[in-house]
Amino acid sequence: MDLLISTVVLILAGPLLIVVMVLVWLQDRHHPLYKATRVGQGGDDFIMMKVRSMVVHADRTGVNSTGAGDRRITGVGRFIRRYKIDELSQFLNVIRGDMSVIGPRPQTRAWGVDLYTDEEKRMLDLKPGITDLASIVFSDEGEILAGAEHADLRYNQVIRPWKSRLALLYRGNASPGLDLRIMWLTALAIADKPRALRGVGAILEDLHADPQLIAVCRRETSVPEGIPPGADHVVRMEDVTPTAAV
Repeated sequence: MDLLISTVVLILAGPLLIVVMVLVWLQDRHHPLYKATRVGQGGDDFIMMKVRSMVVHADRTGVNSTGAGDRRITGVGRFIRRYKIDELSQFLNVIRGDMSVIGPRPQTRAWGVDLYTDEEKRMLDLKPGITDLASIVFSDEGEILAGAEHADLRYNQVIRPWKSRLALLYRGNASPGLDLRIMWLTALAIADKPRALRGVGAILEDLHADPQLIAVCRRETSVPEGIPPGADHVVRMEDVTPTAAV
């Protein structure tokens, strides 16, 4: 299913990707694809292909999370991020076997996997995916982090706890039927996110998820701080290891 879907998407989206990559190249004459190192299944690194939405060498700033007002995002990049075009190129990773269509979004090591609890490390049993339940719920991640003094820390306080809980819930209930529902809701979220969120809520109810998690995923209020699975408190700056702080 991964190979079939990826092949079809790349054929259909090929003309759009070519146009967007030309626009990215024209704005600064640098390569339109960004090779991002991410942690994959089993904890091994792999190179994830992304259409570049930031200035060249943006990764050298040491900041991984991105708020909506991040100055590293280019003019074309805002369009790319708004419509998730940078994720279309990741179907190449699915064909290569690094990723799956459905699965937890791949993370960096610094400010990402390096901070995982033992319980969260169970997510690495799965191939990372292009989309999952958290991708629908937190598709506005940039807006959530906008204005944060430290975007990576804020991500670990208000997004990571819920994303990890959703990924672990998926790990325990993965099935072709669930994958198809997630694919449909991912597409629906582009046109009607409130309806897609109701669909996520219905899935969580079917899986007998924790009521607090269901409430957060319905996004009827601002996203609250949470405790990552396996931890006993909200992430603080003093919890960050020297490796993650680089």
